[in-house]
Amino acid sequence: MPSVALAVTDGMLHYELSVAVEVFGSDLTHVVNPWYDFFLCGNGPVRVDRFRLEPDHGLDHLARADTVIVPGWADTDREPPSDLVEAVRAAHAAGARVASLCTGAFVLGAAGLLDGKRATTHWAHTRELARRYPKATVDPDVLYVDNGDVLTSAGKAAAMDLCLHLVRLDHGSANANKIARRLVIPPHRDGGQAQFIATPLPEPGNHPLADLLPWALEQLDQPLTVEDLARRAGMSSRHLARHFKHLTGTTPLHWLHTQRIRHAQELLETTNATVDTIATATGMGTATTLRRHFHRSVGVPPDTYRRTFRPSEPVPSPGREADGCNGQ
Repeated sequence: MPSVALAVTDGMLHYELSVAVEVFGSDLTHVVNPWYDFFLCGNGPVRVDRFRLEPDHGLDHLARADTVIVPGWADTDREPPSDLVEAVRAAHAAGARVASLCTGAFVLGAAGLLDGKRATTHWAHTRELARRYPKATVDPDVLYVDNGDVLTSAGKAAAMDLCLHLVRLDHGSANANKIARRLVIPPHRDGGQAQFIATPLPEPGNHPLADLLPWALEQLDQPLTVEDLARRAGMSSRHLARHFKHLTGTTPLHWLHTQRIRHAQELLETTNATVDTIATATGMGTATTLRRHFHRSVGVPPDTYRRTFRPSEPVPSPGREADGCNGQ
């Protein structure tokens, strides 16, 4: 019977912790027998948000597990507890497979387990993870990363994806699909699928692109060029590129492409529009072009994305009022 230990300490995120308990700690011997030998490891009672946990063993017991799960770490501005970091490092040295959920990656980073490896975390924290642990290669655009003995996931739903991935590795796809059906979730999202991120705009304010960006969002159905943007902003293309880099962290064309994809996501979620119509509305021209760029950027085809996010009730056709693209 494979064993799974959940490392618990004050300051962890209850959702990711609950996901691991639901998948590995439930009695699922009627689905897979034997199931996992599951236990909580922590140095004394643990407070997680409004919940109080009573661990089965101390953190030193992590080293006896086949798999160690580290839930999300709530305050990424603080270093995780040294006893937790040492216990996770010791478990890995003893041969355990170590997986982090969401910002639990910061614990793995502090333990040195991400050095020389690809890793991910919730997209809002990937930059900080990369800054703090420069020996890791942080990928902000995936659901989870499997390095064999070290695995990391993005946030919330991606934590469930990684847990099911572990079940799939241990018990096969058929059994993982049975567990997914029991949880009423999609049976498989590949780790390489992109995190569904709504790319934020710079904060409104008195900056050189304050008027240009909302205008550009209203022109997404047009074939805009860098020269068009520069002309509208009243500056040279080189000067425009410098401002874009400072405010958005990317180039004008990449920003524009991202906004087209973002607009396509909104239309897929909120309208009945065909892919051809959405291609026109986002300036992609043809459905083929939209499918190619959308799949490359998001990780799934437009139709798959729509099925994932589609509301059950009828939705309107696209229009300026329906698409939500108002520059805010």
